[in-house]
Amino acid sequence: MNKHAKHIILNLVTAVAVTLFFFGCEDNSGAIQKFNQRNDGPSAEGEGVVLKYTDSGKVVATLKTPLIIEYGLADFPYEEFPDGVEVTFSDDNKKENYITSDYAIRYKRTNLIDLRQNVVLITSDSTRLDASQLFWDQKNKWVFTDKPYTLKFPDDSFNNGDFFDSSEDFKNFISLDNQSRMYVKERATATPNDSVQ
Repeated sequence: MNKHAKHIILNLVTAVAVTLFFFGCEDNSGAIQKFNQRNDGPSAEGEGVVLKYTDSGKVVATLKTPLIIEYGLADFPYEEFPDGVEVTFSDDNKKENYITSDYAIRYKRTNLIDLRQNVVLITSDSTRLDASQLFWDQKNKWVFTDKPYTLKFPDDSFNNGDFFDSSEDFKNFISLDNQSRMYVKERATATPNDSVQ
């Protein structure tokens, strides 16, 4: 074989190899990106974290935790607080309320917080709730549980039960299967000028 024929064969082999290389390679950038962004593990972790939540530029809640693990790439993103939380939040009258628990999960899309193990909620008027689990709907300012709880009011009223559904300030309170002692203020005696409607 002459030198010119070897050169043509070498060029043909090179062209075929390059063609096979390009056809053999497909766009795997999506798969590589998915691999780099696994959604079965945490996307971030933080120690000694203090989070401040604002509404219209005002701080409405402060959360402190020794450890936060964020699962931001999961199908239903959430934050886990395996070592517990301390939350201070302000009510509509700018009075502070407190919640602590040994474990918590915050679901980011719904703003629902699942507090577990030694949950204690103390409102600004000294109402105290103790429960093994409490769900807190931050958006609707609502708390509820289907676990045993004890609720003590400042006037020594109490409510113990296995289920309740209530506003954050306990003004609208529904409880089932419970024992309670409640004090009711008597209304002043009606005068002749009072009208009943």
